[in-house]
Amino acid sequence: MARDSMLHQDIETLRSFLDTVVREQTGESCFSLVEEIRRLARERRVGLQSSEDKLVDRIASLPEDDLRVIVRALSIFFDLANLAEDCQRVRVLRERERSSSGARRESILAAVRQLKEDGKDAQQVQKVLDSLSIELVTTAHPTEAKRRTTRYLLRLVRQHFNALNNPDLLEREDRRLREKIRSLLTILWQSDLMRPHRPAVIDEVRRGLFFTESLWEVLPDIYQDMRQALADTYPEHSFRIPRFLHFGSWIGGDRDGHPYVTAEVTAATLVMMRQSALSHHRQLARELSRVLVMSERNIPISAELCQKLDAALEKWPEMVQRMRPASEAERYHRWLRMIGYRLDHAQQLAALEAQPKGKEATPQEDLEKIESIAYRSADELKADLKLVLESVQEEHGGQAISRYVQEWLDLVRTFGLHHSVLDVRQDSRVHTEVLSELIAHLGKENYQDQDEATKQAWLAETLGQHFEFNDEDCSEQTQESLALFRLLARTVARYGMEPLGGYVISMTHHPSDVLAVLWLWNRAWKEYLAQTSKEEEITPYMPIIPLFETVDDLQNASETFQALLSEPTYRNYLNQPKEPHQICMVGYSDSTKDGGYLAAGWGLYIAQDQLAKVADEQKIKMTIFHGRGGALGRGGGPAARAILSLPPKSVRGTLRMTEQGEVLAERYDDPQIAARHLEQVTWATMLISGKKLPAPDPSWLETMKSLADASRKSYRELIDDPGFLRYFDQATPISEIEQLPIGSRPARRRAQRTLSDLRAIPWTFAWTQSRHLIPAWYGLGSAMQAWVEAQGGDWSALQTMYKEWPMFTALMNNADLALAKSDMSIAHRYAEAERKTEDGERIWSMIESEFRTSSACVCLVTGQDRLLDHTPWLQASIHSRNPYVDPLNLIQIELIRRSHQTPEEEEERHQRMRELIRLSIQGIAGGLRTTG
Repeated sequence: MARDSMLHQDIETLRSFLDTVVREQTGESCFSLVEEIRRLARERRVGLQSSEDKLVDRIASLPEDDLRVIVRALSIFFDLANLAEDCQRVRVLRERERSSSGARRESILAAVRQLKEDGKDAQQVQKVLDSLSIELVTTAHPTEAKRRTTRYLLRLVRQHFNALNNPDLLEREDRRLREKIRSLLTILWQSDLMRPHRPAVIDEVRRGLFFTESLWEVLPDIYQDMRQALADTYPEHSFRIPRFLHFGSWIGGDRDGHPYVTAEVTAATLVMMRQSALSHHRQLARELSRVLVMSERNIPISAELCQKLDAALEKWPEMVQRMRPASEAERYHRWLRMIGYRLDHAQQLAALEAQPKGKEATPQEDLEKIESIAYRSADELKADLKLVLESVQEEHGGQAISRYVQEWLDLVRTFGLHHSVLDVRQDSRVHTEVLSELIAHLGKENYQDQDEATKQAWLAETLGQHFEFNDEDCSEQTQESLALFRLLARTVARYGMEPLGGYVISMTHHPSDVLAVLWLWNRAWKEYLAQTSKEEEITPYMPIIPLFETVDDLQNASETFQALLSEPTYRNYLNQPKEPHQICMVGYSDSTKDGGYLAAGWGLYIAQDQLAKVADEQKIKMTIFHGRGGALGRGGGPAARAILSLPPKSVRGTLRMTEQGEVLAERYDDPQIAARHLEQVTWATMLISGKKLPAPDPSWLETMKSLADASRKSYRELIDDPGFLRYFDQATPISEIEQLPIGSRPARRRAQRTLSDLRAIPWTFAWTQSRHLIPAWYGLGSAMQAWVEAQGGDWSALQTMYKEWPMFTALMNNADLALAKSDMSIAHRYAEAERKTEDGERIWSMIESEFRTSSACVCLVTGQDRLLDHTPWLQASIHSRNPYVDPLNLIQIELIRRSHQTPEEEEERHQRMRELIRLSIQGIAGGLRTTG
């Protein structure tokens, strides 16, 4: 209770700051109006029907200027409430660690100790470590409604607010901090909370780098936690710590349905990411050179390091000037200045790559000199740092001093010289269309119309052949695709695979979808060799990653994978690395949109399990890449718990997972929360990889299949109903969401107003805004109820599955949360106009009935009287937020109604209305702490 009291006090303190600002900026009458709306909303929540009518009528009576004040006040309040909750989370984590005598829950130490308790000796733990590879891949899906500027201001508010809790503050310091918070909130009130236009792709790249800044701060501690946990638990053994955490990105590489991600943009992205990493490394070189000032007059320094330093000074005599302030005896200091010198030239080289076309080129002689000095790979930098580490460790007290070098070395291993590996993604249909066009130029039959066997045969037969095409004769799409593959060839030739993660093929249906990318990649590499007169015969291995997204594709995934591995051309390509390694991606978003929550969850589980079996049979290493969203209807929920719910054989130490745009701020803005997220993901991956988990009872698998089939049938009956699309358009703000300037990517893949062409992200976003949230629960209740009735009304089997099977536990817990965040009284208001039609009333009745059934069934299975009884803090948070989210929903409904009734010629009013609707969308997203 004390903790809850502190959170309540923090929220009230921040609200009082905001109330002062609203009064100052809008006047007493506007502030009183905000208070009136809050009061009516609270009264509505306690069941006063008259208050609901008064609230709706009062909102309908207000001019847009007054509604604007209310929306802004409530939106910023949620920003501050979220900030307070994050501060509380950090406080609770620190209190738990302070009061705990053992390992903190879900920590790396807890994982290592658990492995020892399970009987794992040091050699077995080393095997777990050797296989451990966790890669988190950031994306820029258009659901992050908040500007980076706003995020930055809120970050400053958080820093000052945290400082207020320092018990050693002087009165004047406390007063100044409060003044700073009020000043920042005043700036926030006076600023535009929404972007004026859609961000460019490069803006999104910068945003991704902005949020992952905290990783450079917390990563060394994660690695040190691993070393300490192993040393404490197995003190007699010395472990090799691999690079077990690393990062990727789709931002600037994901061109699936995104016309603005061109080869030129991808090239600029690669340069920006390299510049970011080099900037960090240059700063670290400066900092470490100021620390390692030990003199060889006092301690011995490795002869190898001294010899290499002398050789470097002889090779690059201009570097002597940089060394001049340092004593010749301070060998480490001078060596680190040499590292900084080489990093400076690497940064120069990256800057030259970023030069716009048409700018005067750097003379070849100067360019060659820069290239000869610059680091070209992370391995070169690592080698220079290891010399320092090994030398320092030989000194008296060297183990303590080496921590400084080890931290930087861990960062080099994690980020390399490119920050994150960049994935490229494209729709399989584009590759098919490009190949069809290229083959048509050769006078062949239309590739697109051939059957699967014919496609595979042609691709395999012609893979090694070189065809000349005149780009000018090709469509814009084909020219752009060829430009992309040429860029990839140049990048690999220059840096190897260090900057690249892989090529993801969305909507993979057949083996030929993968072979098509191999064909285009092979052609680009052969072309590069021909242009540069190089004679390398083997096309470098670049991971080609099939993405299985729909329910049908998930069901067929193992068959497709088996057929692909049986194709000699592809298998030879896959066998190039010492250890053949295939990455297969599974999509949570589109499968849920296609088949519903339960069917998608089951399809994903079975697909992963069967893919793992194929990999075992074919004796190759496989990594499952999880395309999880932040929203519950797109695979969201606690990441660590989601990992533990996976089929154990599908992990085995390797995990790749998207961190989608909407959760970057939540997980990475605060360094302490970022550290906690990373240690929980590491904890879960170590446990599922190292523990021998029991296989699920075969009867559970049969039950899940029955539930999934029934759930999918129910879900498809809803979305295939003739009136459904109109209901979706009319009872959600989808039209307004599609116009939001919050992401560079269009909401639809091909600008067709069909359900299949609509991306899963705006689909889920719209249902969340209107408080339906059907992607995260629809079909669940009717499926469970029908199954239990067939068992004579006995719920015990499902209750046992919930208690003993992590997969089913995660499904139920996420549905529990989604149902708790849904609100049929608000959804009813969104559907009010559409319900006047026969189709609309039918759709609404289906949704409302399924909601009641699903809520009741989830409570029965989980053993609760009410939704979220098992997580009372979350239940309380939702209940406390609802009275402030509700008026934002009701204002949004009113604004959409007015917008539809405003004559088209009143463009200025339309523009004002669109801006207010966008603000309401942002406020609701903040209040629910989820978008789509």
